[in-house]
Amino acid sequence: MHIRGFRLQDYDAVVALWKECGLLLSASDTPEGMARKLERDADLFLVVEEEHRLLGVIMGCYDGRRGWINHLAVAPAAQGRGIGSILLQEVEQRLLAKGCDKVNLLIEPENADVQQFYLRAGYQRDELIFMEKWLHR
Repeated sequence: MHIRGFRLQDYDAVVALWKECGLLLSASDTPEGMARKLERDADLFLVVEEEHRLLGVIMGCYDGRRGWINHLAVAPAAQGRGIGSILLQEVEQRLLAKGCDKVNLLIEPENADVQQFYLRAGYQRDELIFMEKWLHR
């Protein structure tokens, strides 16, 4: 098992993995959106591969104040091997090295079962009202 940075050549495999795991993709999850992500903090966008097969992905972000975890997914056939925990811990360590004190994440209601994974990793639920506005579609 090998952790490395996401490359644009990984785009199709990563999107297929996200879909296989039931993650909802947005209008910003395009090749162009991923290229912009790589310009900002490529060191937080990681994949796990084994024998040239993509097993997991995590997209971390840092805005200079808070860290964010987005689109963490592990191939269903590889779940239960600790891959998600390894990816999460790696991004958390990288965020800490950048001076980040707090990490946030959002869970879509359709993916609510993943809460137990994050609770075991030390995350706490916080009742907030989430709002968004798309500036361009």
